[in-house]
Amino acid sequence: MREISIYPPLLGGEDVEQKRQEISDYFHNTFTLFEKLFELLKDDSVFYKKSEPTRHPMIFYFGHTAVFYINKLYMMGLLKERINPHFESIFAVGVDEMSWDDLEGSRYSWPKVDEVREYRTLVRKVVNDFIANLDFTLPITWDDAMWIILMGIEHERIHIETSSVLHRQMPLSFITQKSEFAVCEDLSDAPKNEMVSVEARHVKLGKERTHNLYGWDNEYGVYEEDVLAFSASKYLVSNAEYMPFVEDGGYENEAFWCEEGRKFLAIRGAKHPVFWVQNGKEWRYRAYDREISMPLSWPVEVNALEAAAFCRYKSQKDGIEYTLPSEAEYMALYEDAALGDLPLDSHANINFAHGFGSCAVNRFMFGEFGDIIGNVWQWSRTPIFAFEGFEVHRAYDDFTTPTYDDKHGLILGSSWASSGNLIMKHSRYAFRRHFYQHAGFRYVISHAEFDPAPNSKTGMDADVARDIVFRYSTEIFGEIAQMAQGYANSHAKILEMGCGSGRGAFELAKYFTQVEALDASARFIDAAVKLQNGEVLACENREYSLANLGLEANAHKIDFWQGDMNNLKPNFGGYDAIVLVNLKERYVSPERFADELKVRLVQGGLFISLSPKEHPLHMPKGFGTLEQKEIDGYILEAWRFDGV
Repeated sequence: MREISIYPPLLGGEDVEQKRQEISDYFHNTFTLFEKLFELLKDDSVFYKKSEPTRHPMIFYFGHTAVFYINKLYMMGLLKERINPHFESIFAVGVDEMSWDDLEGSRYSWPKVDEVREYRTLVRKVVNDFIANLDFTLPITWDDAMWIILMGIEHERIHIETSSVLHRQMPLSFITQKSEFAVCEDLSDAPKNEMVSVEARHVKLGKERTHNLYGWDNEYGVYEEDVLAFSASKYLVSNAEYMPFVEDGGYENEAFWCEEGRKFLAIRGAKHPVFWVQNGKEWRYRAYDREISMPLSWPVEVNALEAAAFCRYKSQKDGIEYTLPSEAEYMALYEDAALGDLPLDSHANINFAHGFGSCAVNRFMFGEFGDIIGNVWQWSRTPIFAFEGFEVHRAYDDFTTPTYDDKHGLILGSSWASSGNLIMKHSRYAFRRHFYQHAGFRYVISHAEFDPAPNSKTGMDADVARDIVFRYSTEIFGEIAQMAQGYANSHAKILEMGCGSGRGAFELAKYFTQVEALDASARFIDAAVKLQNGEVLACENREYSLANLGLEANAHKIDFWQGDMNNLKPNFGGYDAIVLVNLKERYVSPERFADELKVRLVQGGLFISLSPKEHPLHMPKGFGTLEQKEIDGYILEAWRFDGV
């Protein structure tokens, strides 16, 4: 496998054709590696199984990375036609465990695996041809078309790693053992851990737009901090060091667990790390495609809640307060290791360079510390937050912003399965604290009086703020809901498309018992869900809440979803009424959208739209006008679909 995991190209250079070839090689290597990992699944039936109840079956991820290329190129106007609109809707979203992710299996009819394989072959050709024919200059910037290709490649590199985690969670009966997925054979005794002092210093996080490596939006900007002197464990916590916590009943003692951790224990019934297997009195270990004797010298792999619980256990045992490092404290370790922006895998267990799994925590030393990078990711105590100057990339506006919620903890340092952007100095990845990755931890004794990292509520997204001000400072949405009430009964099934921050859905819920609301942007849905949950959102020196508008009583009736309104999943159908606000701004072809409405509405269904006065909507044959009126420069119209 090593030969097909290559390093990412630099953004700059002198020779465009050489860069074109580098990007082409990087794309094909990434695409091939991703598909190679799925050969681990014993047969095609396994593609339809879940290894995690909070995730889709494996068929979704197999299609998802290919769909991503097409959806982004199409959205940015770089492709004129889709390849397979059905695939490009059902495989589009639903990767993270957000409230609007549609993970209900009964809502999907998954295609055959061979059909997805054929689709991936077509996507490979489309992207290959795009790379071969695109006219571009150097350096590549995030406004360039080639950036979208790099985005697709790095997105697939992420899924190479996250899919490998899901593969490890599959029962071995569903897995085919392959010689090329061999693990490290070092089963030596674990070294004794100890604390090493780290000097105080000023740390600067973030990178500039002119940086010569691809970056996700959360990496750009500036954050500076004076880090106090602290001590950090010399090694990552090994399986041997974690063992007493398990055998002393650490998973049963609630005193070691925070509220979120206790909830995790109640739901999962966890008694030990997920990749530990108890066989009578013997502990064994689930590697990528096999089960082996417990490798005591390898790093333990746990989620953030388990790592924090161990720190509390060790604190009680030693009479010293241990915690996970902050992002800034970790960067101090990185700087002391004198690592570059793109470390080499010859000096660390990254990029599949040393097998499909971990190795001893003292094998790769960086000065006084082991595994500053590689082996397994390291959980931090820092929830991901926006650096000063953070800006959303318009091609992927929901990569980062939904994680600015204090529920996603940063993981640092990369793992044996990390490659591409994942192994870069400035990379920032965050997962929910109960999620499993190839992740472990080291502990620190921190002298900071408080966690200096700002939390996620550092300011309202400008686009979302404008949407909130527009929707929650007008009575138009109340008028829309009243119009709908006049033509549909209270038990009607209603869909609001392009719901934004949710005002229209909350107004509709006053009159109807079944309301679904959908928007393409998770940023806007996130605001709607926060309001639904009773939060107060502040923007432009005002505070907005459902309580202030008298809308909180019926908010529970609404299901919010993320989805492409121009290419809806097939399960969005059978509606008695559909509401859409400001169609002209959201659709290239209103006529094409009207045809889509006919598929989603029942015969006799109601359609209500609010359009700018200067761009009124002209519905085609099949819709009869019921009512039309002007409100504040908009045209509010109601139509009845007669089924033709």
